Amino acid sequence: MAVSRRALLRGGFTVTAMGALGASTAPLAIGEVSAAAVERPRIHTCDEWGARPPNGTITVLDRKPTYIVVHHTAGGNSSDLSLEHAYRISRDIQDFHMDGNGWVDSGQQLTNSRGGHVTEGRHRSVEILDGGTRHVQGANVGNHNSEVIGIENEGLYSTVDVTPELWNSLVQLVAYIASQYGIAPSEIRGHRDFNSTECPGDVLYGRLPELRDAVGGVLGQSVTQPDVWPLLKPGATGPNVLAAQHLLRARGTKVAADGVFGTETFAAVQQFAASHGVSYEACYASRTADESGFIGSTVWPLLVRTVRAGESTEDAQAARILLDSDGARAGGDVLVDTPTWRRLLS
Repeated sequence: MAVSRRALLRGGFTVTAMGALGASTAPLAIGEVSAAAVERPRIHTCDEWGARPPNGTITVLDRKPTYIVVHHTAGGNSSDLSLEHAYRISRDIQDFHMDGNGWVDSGQQLTNSRGGHVTEGRHRSVEILDGGTRHVQGANVGNHNSEVIGIENEGLYSTVDVTPELWNSLVQLVAYIASQYGIAPSEIRGHRDFNSTECPGDVLYGRLPELRDAVGGVLGQSVTQPDVWPLLKPGATGPNVLAAQHLLRARGTKVAADGVFGTETFAAVQQFAASHGVSYEACYASRTADESGFIGSTVWPLLVRTVRAGESTEDAQAARILLDSDGARAGGDVLVDTPTWRRLLS
């Protein structure tokens, strides 16, 4: 017997985060809007965690978001997995966003603690998400806030993994959001896919393909992993850095081509970004290190040009470096366009 979305949500069907989340429909064709019914996880509202009232009007857009964006808070990796700790994290983020950034409310729509407790971030986010047709506009991805619904995950995940509790909760929450809005798993992204920032950390970002697969399994959808630009930052070495340095030189920026991302390369990227009108949009969850000289999703598209690898230019030298690293022949007839650059860099 088929179970309707309304009956499923009311009936308290058991849902787990690791692949057994309830989906009531057969697999969907590519591009078809998801009708899979996924039970809503427990989300603790602003009233429950003691949020301050917003200091202005919450903007609700009359359309669905396009992307689900995963963040990390870039704060400490606490061993306190309690609900009260999750509430305290939510209050701290709201205070920072309202008092430090001057925003109307918390920037993110939802927060996920290391204990797996999900809290509402910006007011009205849960109400609007449950409706499934509109979108509370937040402030968590620079220049893209009308397109995204953002989840802050407590902790710093540059070198360590998330807790099992956080991961299970994240899968469950993202599956529910994707079901509500009909968002394909390929549109589950990290903050760095939109801004040149460390967020959500190398480790958590590296698990996004796994997250997409898990959510696709819940929804009964095939999963296509998106092509993304890599992030380069101080301390990085190797062919990608060397290629980036040649591309910077091709754009008229003075930097040594030594394959090491040091202070000179950082300054060169800062100069290049500023001269091309790239605004500095860092991770907003908490106070973080300077990321203004990172090479990421906002910088790569301005650096690359369509080129033939046999040309005698800095661009072609960058292409040859990447082709050689990829094991490909770098003959003069090899055309390297933007999709090829992205593939070679990934």
